[in-house]
Amino acid sequence: MRGGDKRQDGLFSYVSLEARVPANHPLRTVRTMVDEALKAMSRDFGRLYSSEGRPSIAPERLLRALLLQVFYSIRSERLLIEELDYNLLYRWFVGLSADDPVWERSTFSKNRDRLLEGDIARKFFARVLSQAKAQGLVSDEHFSVDGTLIEAWASQRSFRRKDGSDDDNSDGTGRNAGRNFRGEARKNDTHESTTDPEARMTRKSNAHPAKLCYAGHVLMENRNGLVVDSVVTQVTGKSEREAAIEMLTRVPGARLTLGADKAYDTKGFVADLRVKSVFHQPVNSLG
Repeated sequence: MRGGDKRQDGLFSYVSLEARVPANHPLRTVRTMVDEALKAMSRDFGRLYSSEGRPSIAPERLLRALLLQVFYSIRSERLLIEELDYNLLYRWFVGLSADDPVWERSTFSKNRDRLLEGDIARKFFARVLSQAKAQGLVSDEHFSVDGTLIEAWASQRSFRRKDGSDDDNSDGTGRNAGRNFRGEARKNDTHESTTDPEARMTRKSNAHPAKLCYAGHVLMENRNGLVVDSVVTQVTGKSEREAAIEMLTRVPGARLTLGADKAYDTKGFVADLRVKSVFHQPVNSLG
């Protein structure tokens, strides 16, 4: 018999969020690991907050929400807050009930900055990594390194001469006035962004346009491909190799092996690795 398309909203729901999440959902395993790490960081959270005043967003919930943004490639915090309002899976993972109000986007961003300034993100990463080590999932000898470009939150219009000599080369007035770049040689030596001075103009290859970027670097162990360290730097011709050495100095061990692409295969980099007793193996691609 054909069912009727009648809509009648129920006043109450008798199914909990816990029951709605499938038992084999991968976020269940992640949630268990995350909760264990967050519980061990309770004292670190306590140092960042005053004992008086209005309660803020619980730092545990804030970090879980940021993990969702990474897992599901949510492009902005504004969209993250919007999806938390109606996505029951997200609410369960963060720790919100079906009736809890979602935070304001500006409040979320302000509290997120507090955690970043307190170096909580790195401490949280270290706690999760220690769990992987305790289960024997992390190699302590064989590693791979690679880098990528992270586009900065700065427009091309903000990339201007450091001496201000091109301020009159604009099509209009105001902060967002258009600018004529035709025939102008713009280099990092003579130009910088007025909104993000640390960003550098660079391109991934000759087939890609130049953009204001930072360099992201990741060190992975080769047993299960887990990230053991990461760092963000300014883009330079040596930033990948310098970051690799910096991350390797934090890896314990008397003798290590390192896989990398051909961008790392230079005499200076190999010499630095030999000082630390690291065997360097260049490969065409890290996949």
